[in-house]
Amino acid sequence: MVLSDLHNKSYGKKNERLLKAIDRLAPEAILIAGDMLTSKPEKSYEVARNLLEQLVKKYPIYYGMGNHETRLFLYPEVYGDMGKNYESDLNKMQVTFMRNENRECEDNIRITGLDMARIYYKRFKKVPMESDYLPETLGKSIADKYEILLAHNPDYFEEYAEWGADLVLSGHVHGGMMRLPFFGGVVSPAFKFFPKYDGGLFKQGESIMILSRGLGMHTIPIRIFNPGELISLTLSPENKE
Repeated sequence: MVLSDLHNKSYGKKNERLLKAIDRLAPEAILIAGDMLTSKPEKSYEVARNLLEQLVKKYPIYYGMGNHETRLFLYPEVYGDMGKNYESDLNKMQVTFMRNENRECEDNIRITGLDMARIYYKRFKKVPMESDYLPETLGKSIADKYEILLAHNPDYFEEYAEWGADLVLSGHVHGGMMRLPFFGGVVSPAFKFFPKYDGGLFKQGESIMILSRGLGMHTIPIRIFNPGELISLTLSPENKE
């Protein structure tokens, strides 16, 4: 199961509606594509923490960074110890919090969490990614592993595919905030109108990206014709050459 972009939203008291929806699907694991909280100085992250505390009792959780988590660590002068405290809480719960790390799993699967540099979250334009950025940041992909990459920003899907990701799980775009028939999502967080990647499934060569429309919102509190989304995935075993 894929969760993304909760932004501290609560579906019912203590997120009971969301927890029930997840339990009905009974996933083998939960993979998070970032932004479970919203980075605001001196604001609580308890909604995200409490949800994860309940989920990790039942399911393994692999948590990739979003731009809001990244900010907590990049700007301690603004956020104080929020990043360190959040990471400490997750580690105590045994949530696998992945900051440019990977974990090998059963069935020849490797999960990698990308903590992307802030320069690649620029508004209004896509900053070209250096060809050696992903190999230097994450190491090389492994050809005989099924590589799952938790990469919050979908704009760099081509670069993720080139790195060697078989499956990319992303978020960030919130489905385009408002969705229109035939046109899809209207605007991305980078203020791009009708973004190429707004939600759903995309292919690049042999790579697939599943882009979550997310569960919450922030700054511009709008979701029109665009309900929150849980994604349930089934991976079928195949031999990888």
